[in-house]
Amino acid sequence: MTKSFYFPLVLTVGGNVLYQLSQKSIPKTAHPLFAMMLAYAVGILACGTAALFVPAEGTFKETLRATGWPIVVLGIGIAAVEVGYLVAYRSGWKISVAPVMTSALVTAILVPIGIVAFKERLSPLNLFGIALCVAGLALVRQ
Repeated sequence: MTKSFYFPLVLTVGGNVLYQLSQKSIPKTAHPLFAMMLAYAVGILACGTAALFVPAEGTFKETLRATGWPIVVLGIGIAAVEVGYLVAYRSGWKISVAPVMTSALVTAILVPIGIVAFKERLSPLNLFGIALCVAGLALVRQ
């Protein structure tokens, strides 16, 4: 496996760490929806800047035409995740527990969807790992 195989993982993990730390640190006096709007503005600027330097196939217009409903649903999902974490932290969830709980629950939901809708296959080792996640979920709940 090449370095480029691991780069997305490093990017995602690093981004998630920054994400959780910043979500937990947003002051309670900031309106959650306005805070997310500002964060999205920064994200748009970051993506726009990166697009100038990262070669890709297709233009913005071509991407806009090709994506359709998945982009709309993705946007709704992202907004729900953002506001959900912010509200969870404000209501007392711990930064050491909330991401673990949500990731384990999302995994439990996505595994059967992956198998049925996307015809994915899981090895016995994968199934064992999922069982450990479910057990971990029971152990970390508040």
